[in-house]
Amino acid sequence: MFSKGRKAYGTQPVRGLPVRPVRMAVAAWFRCEATWASVYSGQRMKIGSGEAWPWPKCHAFFIEMDMNGRLWDLRMPSMDIGLALLASWLMLSACSKSDPYVPPDPFYYFASYPVGKNPTTVTTADFNRDQITDLITTNISSNTISILFGVGDGTFRDQVQVRVCQEPRSLAVNDFNQDGQLDLVLACSGSDQVSIMFGRANGKFEEGPQYPVHRTPVSVASEDVNGDGHPDLAVALRNDKVKIFLGSAKGEFRPGVQYEYGDTPTSVALKDLNQDGKPELVVTNGGPMLSAVSVWIGNGDGTFRDPKDYKTGRRPLGVSFADFNNDRMLDLLVINGEGDSFTTFLGNGNATFQPGKDSGADASPNFGMARDFDGDHIADVAIVNLQSTDLSILFGRGDGTFNYPPRNYRTKSGPFAVASYRVSADNGEEPGLVTADNGAGSVSVFLHHGRKGQIPTNRVAE
Repeated sequence: MFSKGRKAYGTQPVRGLPVRPVRMAVAAWFRCEATWASVYSGQRMKIGSGEAWPWPKCHAFFIEMDMNGRLWDLRMPSMDIGLALLASWLMLSACSKSDPYVPPDPFYYFASYPVGKNPTTVTTADFNRDQITDLITTNISSNTISILFGVGDGTFRDQVQVRVCQEPRSLAVNDFNQDGQLDLVLACSGSDQVSIMFGRANGKFEEGPQYPVHRTPVSVASEDVNGDGHPDLAVALRNDKVKIFLGSAKGEFRPGVQYEYGDTPTSVALKDLNQDGKPELVVTNGGPMLSAVSVWIGNGDGTFRDPKDYKTGRRPLGVSFADFNNDRMLDLLVINGEGDSFTTFLGNGNATFQPGKDSGADASPNFGMARDFDGDHIADVAIVNLQSTDLSILFGRGDGTFNYPPRNYRTKSGPFAVASYRVSADNGEEPGLVTADNGAGSVSVFLHHGRKGQIPTNRVAE
């Protein structure tokens, strides 16, 4: 029996109504709630985390009123077993008006291929210009990159490992010397430098110039930031700095400005976010003093205005771009290394953003990217999760939030990065995915159900 004066599930409190000798019939009231829970955290969450599901919880009360229609009492009467079973059936019926959400299943695991030791990134492009997508990984523990040339049926030739600088952590692709071939720039965290590698028509690379930085480069991005038509570089350094290098037509670079700001940069990106033709600088700061993504508006001359910080989850690791709400303005996707979450920021079209919306990921997300995977013209998100060893696909609602539960695919050990992958370079098919498996020393291919691949003979044994 509920005591008078106690608030019950959003109703007005019963405030000691005067006793009246006549009371009228009882009305029954059912209330149903959906509680989100997580397999991995076991916590009740606002929107869910990891493999989440709705669990119905129902309450039945009887409302007793006097002849004037005023509330007299709220109570849950005792019932015998038969009545209890009947009430339970009625409550479950009231709570099951709609079926639980079942996520689409657009992908299937196809194959894995060995690469160097502890790959940290995977990049897709047509490096030998045969209209078939190829792969490149940075292998931080073997000081190499691995090149895998596509065959055209979802399979790849055996890797070609190329020795590069010490501890290649990240890379970016551009045509630095304007010869029509894709070139590479590597962030070499073990040797405190960025290294250029010039591409050749056969898909091979030769060593180019190297530029010292201070210190520990962890991420690199490339766009034309000063408007001279030549690709430039932005390098995130572990000691709270971002360094700009300005490019020339020969693929050589000269030092530009260096900014000291933030707390332990973890990634850097360049993108025109206000449609003025001048790229903005976007940096995630993973240190505990900030935990934010910083947006620096570009001046178009190789310099940037003072940054604006947007609060993320704990230890943001990377940032990418998408239009989550179909308003033709770019939004941000930030992966948070702690708290099993990611954050989306809806753009205002002028390089500013609305406050972030946190969503649940699986255990220890490390990298993510956005595309439309189910063909509904709404951006979805793919995230690799280190601790739970899986690839999560979260399907967008069109407002910067996502449906739960996600669709999870088991991966090889230590999934560290993910990239969109099409077998052909002409973009004429549904996109698949490829993951860099840091612990397994491999890359894994997930094809879209709209594309059937030829079973390879050189894949990693299951």
